[in-house]
Amino acid sequence: MSIHRASLAIVAGATMLAGAAFAQMPAQQPDAKAFKLGSFDLVALHDAQFVLPNDGKVFGVGHSPEETAEVLKGAGAPTDTVTLSVDALLVKMPERLVLIDTGVGGALQQSLSQAGYKSADVTDVLITHSHSDHVGGLVKDGKLAFPNATIRLSAAEWEFARKNDKLADVVKTVEGHVKTFEPGAEVAPGITSVELPGHTPGHVGYQIASGDEKMLDIGDTAHSSIVSLAKPDWPIGFDTDAPTGEKNRIGTLTTLAQSQELIFAPHFPFPGVGHIQSDGDHFKWDPTLAAGK
Repeated sequence: MSIHRASLAIVAGATMLAGAAFAQMPAQQPDAKAFKLGSFDLVALHDAQFVLPNDGKVFGVGHSPEETAEVLKGAGAPTDTVTLSVDALLVKMPERLVLIDTGVGGALQQSLSQAGYKSADVTDVLITHSHSDHVGGLVKDGKLAFPNATIRLSAAEWEFARKNDKLADVVKTVEGHVKTFEPGAEVAPGITSVELPGHTPGHVGYQIASGDEKMLDIGDTAHSSIVSLAKPDWPIGFDTDAPTGEKNRIGTLTTLAQSQELIFAPHFPFPGVGHIQSDGDHFKWDPTLAAGK
C-alpha cells in the first residue's frame, strides 16, 4: 500500500473511532522488533502512527486540555498533541504463525516482510476488538490480506462488528474465515484469551505463555503510555462503556504492576513491549526489555 493510500485509510479509521481531526499524519514507516518468550519467537510489527490534538475529545474527557497538558509536560512530551503508535504482534510457534491484530492497513505488510515472513505464512489472526485500527489490515485491495489464516475474535465482538455499517466491507470479506470464542478460551497453543471489558462489547487481550514465561497483549485497555497511566481514572473517548473501561484499566494495571508480567501495548511507543510500574497512586511505563536493558 502506498503512503498516500495508507494515509487515507488512517483518516477513515480515525474518523470512525473518534470523530476528531488529527493534527498530524506522519509517513508510515515499516519496522520490526524481534524478541523471545520461552521457546516462542515474537516480533512487534509497526503499522501506523496517530497524532491526536489535545482537545478533550479523546484523552481527558471531562477535564480541560490544560489539565492534560500538565500531564504531558510532566513526561517531557508535547502538550498540544497525544501520539499513539499502531502496532501488531507476531508469534512464531511450531507449525503456527499467529498475528495479533492487523492495524489500520498502513505499513504492516512491509513490516511483516522486514521480519522475514509473507502474508500467506500467517495461519491465525487473533483480533482484540473490531475498531478499524485493529481490523483494517484484514483486507487489502478488497481481498483477504492473510489468505490462509483463520480469523478469531470473541463472539460478542463479532456480533458488534457485524452491526457496524462502517465495517460492512471488512465483514463481508472475512466472514467465511471467522471462528469465534468465549473469553477465557485457549485460541492457539499457549495463547489464551482474556476478558478486558469496557472498550468494546467483546474486547479481549491475549496471554501468551511458553514454559515459565508469560506476556499479556492488553489490546486497548490503555492507549497513551503517558496519559492512560498517569490518569487511569480519566475517561477515554474511544471506550463504549467508560465506567467499565475505567474499572478494567485500573484493575488490570494494578495487577500488572504487582505481577511484573511482560506486556505488549499496541498503542504505546513502538515496539510497545515492557512492564507497568506503580508510581504513587498511578502508574508509569517501563520499556526496559524493548530498550535492551
